[in-house]
Amino acid sequence: MSQPDDVDDLLALRIHVRNDRPPAADRAFVLYWMTAARRPTHSFALQRAVFYAAELDLPLVVFEPLRIGYRWANARHHRFILDGMHANRRLFAERPVSYYAYVEPEDGAGRGLLAALAERAAVVIGDESPMFFYPRMLAAAAKQIETRFETIDGNGLLPLEAAPRAYPRAHSFRRALHKHLPPHFDAWPAADPFDGVELPRLDRLPDAILERWPAAGDLSREAALERHLPLDNSVPPVATVGGPIAGAERMTHFIEHVLDDYGQNRNHPTRDGSSRLSPYLHYGHVGAHQVFDAVAEREGWTPEKLAPQPTGKREGWWGMSPGAESFLDELVTWREVGYQYAHAADEYKTFDSLPDWAKTTLAEHRGDPRPDLYTRVQFENAETHDALWNAAQNQLRRDGIIHNYLRMLWGKKILHWAQTPEEALSIMIELNNRWAIDGRDPNSYSGIFWVLGRFDRAWGPERPIFGKIRYMTSKSTRSKYKVDPYIEEYADLERGQLRLDDAP
Repeated sequence: MSQPDDVDDLLALRIHVRNDRPPAADRAFVLYWMTAARRPTHSFALQRAVFYAAELDLPLVVFEPLRIGYRWANARHHRFILDGMHANRRLFAERPVSYYAYVEPEDGAGRGLLAALAERAAVVIGDESPMFFYPRMLAAAAKQIETRFETIDGNGLLPLEAAPRAYPRAHSFRRALHKHLPPHFDAWPAADPFDGVELPRLDRLPDAILERWPAAGDLSREAALERHLPLDNSVPPVATVGGPIAGAERMTHFIEHVLDDYGQNRNHPTRDGSSRLSPYLHYGHVGAHQVFDAVAEREGWTPEKLAPQPTGKREGWWGMSPGAESFLDELVTWREVGYQYAHAADEYKTFDSLPDWAKTTLAEHRGDPRPDLYTRVQFENAETHDALWNAAQNQLRRDGIIHNYLRMLWGKKILHWAQTPEEALSIMIELNNRWAIDGRDPNSYSGIFWVLGRFDRAWGPERPIFGKIRYMTSKSTRSKYKVDPYIEEYADLERGQLRLDDAP
């Protein structure tokens, strides 16, 4: 693929015109429908909306909705998003916009709201994303909106259209990234899209809209709005607070206190060695450019420090410290290969999307004896014979995350203990998407499908059940890392707490 000629061409790669009509300049405002980049900074979509509002001299309405009728809707996911809406209400109050938060009280109550707002909008800007139900939602919205409608890709450092294919291995994507990314450092989102911009204010949204779709009330944790909604409350909120303020605080802590030793510590279950930024990236409470900027500032980095040629190697290309290089390989390479795959391969959530070698070897071992078999309910309740695996599942249930290295082991043992590879995949998706704060993310699917061979290669020796799929055991994990304190911390959930006797 040839490189774009200038910054405008680079930015154009991020703009998806969903409805190629001219802006309706005689309407009341510009509408930003904020769904995937739920933050007021480092946002290409918000920046595009501010541009149109300034050009047309119209007020800007930032519309952040939260629907209730999505799969795996529960108090945990809702609370994390509500935390973000609570913070955004405060943050946008300091900017020249009208912020409209809408929380759907029951399934279908918000139907028609976007169209009603769009009828009054000169331009509608949305977030482009290959995640979860977003592609279907955006396609449906394009049929309803009769003014100019654009969705903007802010998913990663490299636009989805810059290297638009499903890369089979992280190494091949890394080489493409090294080749295509450097020009994009000149086409970066503004840290503050409102800097130096003056916009007229909207007095209030039309009464007809607010009467039918009232703005959300108190969104704080104290109000606990999620308790009053028809959600799955058997998956409770986690202690971790969501939102752009909490996300920025976690990012700062990580860079100041954890980054230097990231490469050495991230796989140790008893060390604070990981970034813990995945949930904030998933909900768009922080952006990849925002995190990269913070790392680059800490490192005193400029694009001139990049290696002169693509290398495809994990380390050395960025020209940063070992800890930063290791982290950026996770933030950029491993995160974005999943987004690229989801963008290019509609079937990325299906078993058939696995590489041929993986499907072949799993089929060859489909009939192998499986001495230990567990049902989904037993997996969900952490009722296996393996104390380390149970602890990882309990961390998922309590905290909404699994430690980096143990997340891989968690998946490998589900493959080992399920009736079939297809059942293992189904169980991993269900448990992850129900309990993980970052569940349903393309990067989550990368981890799940990596267990079954995606982004990996064939390994030897060939083993029962696994065939040539990479093999992991709790015994080998114990030999590498100190795990007893981790098991002790999460053992209290093995019986009684958060138990699901009849999980759906």
